[in-house]
Amino acid sequence: MNRTRCDHTPAWAALQNQFASSGPVFDLRAAFATDAQRHQRLSQQAPYVFADLSKNLIDVATQALLFELAQQTGLPAHIEAMFAGEKINTTEQRAVLHTLLRKPAPAPVQQAQDASDSIAFKLSQVHATLQPMLAYAQAVRADAGITDVVNIGIGGSDLGPQMALLALDEFALPGKRFHFVSNVDGHELAAVLRKIQPESTLFLIASKTFTTIETMTNAHSAKAWFEAQGGTDIARHFAALTTNVVAANAFGISTTFGFWDWVGGRYSVWSAIGLPLAIAIGAQGFTDFLAGAHAMDEHFRTAELEQNLPVRLGLLDLWYRNFHGFTSRSVAPYHSALKRYPAYLQQLEMESNGKRVDADGVALPFGTAPVIWGEPGTNGQHAYFQMLHQGTDVVPVEFVAVKNPRHDLPGHHNLLLANVLAQAQALMLGKVDVGGHKHFTGNRPSTFLLLDELSPASLGALIALQEHRVFVSGSLWGINSFDQWGVELGKVLAKDVEARLGSGDISGLDASTAGLLARLRN
Repeated sequence: MNRTRCDHTPAWAALQNQFASSGPVFDLRAAFATDAQRHQRLSQQAPYVFADLSKNLIDVATQALLFELAQQTGLPAHIEAMFAGEKINTTEQRAVLHTLLRKPAPAPVQQAQDASDSIAFKLSQVHATLQPMLAYAQAVRADAGITDVVNIGIGGSDLGPQMALLALDEFALPGKRFHFVSNVDGHELAAVLRKIQPESTLFLIASKTFTTIETMTNAHSAKAWFEAQGGTDIARHFAALTTNVVAANAFGISTTFGFWDWVGGRYSVWSAIGLPLAIAIGAQGFTDFLAGAHAMDEHFRTAELEQNLPVRLGLLDLWYRNFHGFTSRSVAPYHSALKRYPAYLQQLEMESNGKRVDADGVALPFGTAPVIWGEPGTNGQHAYFQMLHQGTDVVPVEFVAVKNPRHDLPGHHNLLLANVLAQAQALMLGKVDVGGHKHFTGNRPSTFLLLDELSPASLGALIALQEHRVFVSGSLWGINSFDQWGVELGKVLAKDVEARLGSGDISGLDASTAGLLARLRN
């Protein structure tokens, strides 16, 4: 598969000329005034998600050049290679097949005859794990003796299931409480342990290798607490989401559900890592969650570039980052249940595309991942929206709204929807007939994503949309979006510093670290 980095294409030079001639003077208000069809041209329906891109700083000519750029970089072939199971994670020589986790099984389910590297064999492995996992989830749901489920993980083993479970709380089984522990700071685990009883708690230890230092520190502390409180049946009260069955057995755990090296941590909520979500919303709910994502996968795999929503969003991200020079994007979900959605997207995008070299290890001459940040509306309006409207930096905003609520409190939802529509409108229109403190420049871009309802299927589609959007921008930039070497350095140094905190040895340390270490020991 041949990939061409975006800045090595003719379209890149054409986009530079396009931006130089119209980018700095482009005005959204004028664009709407001169094109009565702008909203229709720049909006589209994808599976479960309607997107309005019309309040972005783009026009038909720019879009056409961006689609040319996608073709010239080889994006369609790169998409095909991912779905075909080619080892597109080149630094680790791994396939990238999280999409296989949500692909339906053939009917009837058949085990592949040999342990080949084929897609068919991998799909059979997926469903050979998924069905027992869902059966276990159903058993836990039916077990009235288990009232609390504690998920111990970190990164993708925490952010994904926690975000999804909060988002789908309306679908969760009453009578069970779910807790998430990720931070090695003992205050977090201690706060959870104060709320639970050993005889009615199930601990889920989520670590692919069963060696992740933060997770295993918390797991051993949870086990010690369980035994100190009189707990004796480790096998009943602990399960592991891991491929290291031997280590889990040595811990005392007999129930394990694994996943594969072609599933990255930040893409793992669809795998056994999603067990707490499956317990909460049930086997059918989890199946619907997978189905919504699969529908978006098929859209991404088959739609023409011009009507491919993940492609359009990824191209927009490149246009803003590399031509307008915008360094961040604010995510504003107008639904309280999506409170962890911005944090989830932080890992998805910044860990995937926060790279300074391309797939060949060559330093990049342009910026890559923007900073992703945000909070649910309407809270954000009373916190950071001041800066979005009148600050010195232009920050594109991505609004997420849900048409139909799942509560019957009168007046609330229309007020919520009025606020999200008004914020997008205010960013675009501004207020330019006054000066000084009450002047709003307007012409500030936003994207509007709309779900009919927040359900397992629509959430699955929304997350898959964002996964593929990140793939697109990474592909255009010529980077490997599926490794994360930058996570490792701090972990290595922490082991050395931990030993020094015990011994007091500061030899060879920089002056700052040595001084802080000494102060912490005294």
